[in-house]
Amino acid sequence: MSNIILIGSMGAGKTTNGKWLAKQLGKKFIDLDHQIEQKSGATIAQIFEFEGEPGFRIRESAALAEALSEENQVIATGGGAVLANENRELMKQRGIIIFLNIPPEIQLQRLLKDTKRPLMQTPNKAQRLQQLADERTPIYQECADLQLELSSIPLSQVRQRLLNLLTTYEHFHG
Repeated sequence: MSNIILIGSMGAGKTTNGKWLAKQLGKKFIDLDHQIEQKSGATIAQIFEFEGEPGFRIRESAALAEALSEENQVIATGGGAVLANENRELMKQRGIIIFLNIPPEIQLQRLLKDTKRPLMQTPNKAQRLQQLADERTPIYQECADLQLELSSIPLSQVRQRLLNLLTTYEHFHG
């Protein structure tokens, strides 16, 4: 079975749900941001500070390509991993892409006290999240094989819905 790649905005639960999904499916779990931090010896915030977003995106593309050189994994990407066309193409070739779609208002509740994410270091977090959603949601939707709409699912049911969605997809496309 191929890779499962989770995409979506910050705070959508890609890492938390990805770890659980990997365990259920007997796959290796990879958190792309964590891989970048380990390889560079710096936090994402430090990379943004010293190299800017373009420098981070270069590291992100390299980490994604390295991760996708293997099979049988669940990969949680960063929110902006879909921005580069070559990343989207690689993901489409090497796995099933699942978009965890979270509306900005729920995202804001989850990220209100976040101090680590560089793109959230702004006075108007709600406006920033809406701007990112407006820019990225069409890209997420365009490249996803599957989409899980998180606004209509109680948190306690997200994991089971995710597993059901994937199982149904693999049954028809397997």
